[in-house]
Amino acid sequence: MQPFNQAIEEWIHKNIAEEKNHRRREILKKGLGHGTVEFLRCIWYPTVGNFDDLYPEWEVRDFNNGYRYLDLAYMPGGAKGGIEIQGYGPHARDLDVRRFKDLCWRHSLLALDGWIFLPIAYLSIKDEPRKCQQLILSFIGKFISIETPSSLTWVESEIIRYAQRVLRPFTPQEIAQHLHISDRHARRLLHKMVDSQILKIASGKERIRTYQLK
Repeated sequence: MQPFNQAIEEWIHKNIAEEKNHRRREILKKGLGHGTVEFLRCIWYPTVGNFDDLYPEWEVRDFNNGYRYLDLAYMPGGAKGGIEIQGYGPHARDLDVRRFKDLCWRHSLLALDGWIFLPIAYLSIKDEPRKCQQLILSFIGKFISIETPSSLTWVESEIIRYAQRVLRPFTPQEIAQHLHISDRHARRLLHKMVDSQILKIASGKERIRTYQLK
């Protein structure tokens, strides 16, 4: 994996070179915001390892034929995933009524246009990086399915789908409840999937407490 500074510089230059829209091209030339760069440095790049299908300062239209820009757009295969870094300072604390309504309209219009929108608090990037990384994995899982061996049963495949949706390690009891099977059967399935290198043990030694995707 490339060093972050080299990778982001190449990525931004690539976006500028390929962009035909002069408005977005000029915005990119001014550089990304501090919160966006820190998100990419601390959360996205360590988790994903690349910037594939990720576009900074992506232009979208609103109902008034104006232009708005998402901090980051994630669009694998034409999907629509939006990420915005929400700051917390005097501007955010003293958000006026007009700005607050505009923010709500912005989120509503994106949802109606088919975007899955993910707001990330800047403070969470600094205070809860691991939690944010898990959130990003789950976000990406909305667009990219995990390939599973054809030998898996439907129950094992559903365990993988469940693991994709949760933002934390899960217990055998959760799987048992989700699939309506016994705890013993759930543990047997999970143990088999660990042996198959699909899952890994998240906690517990003598008695495993939680699992997660490998």
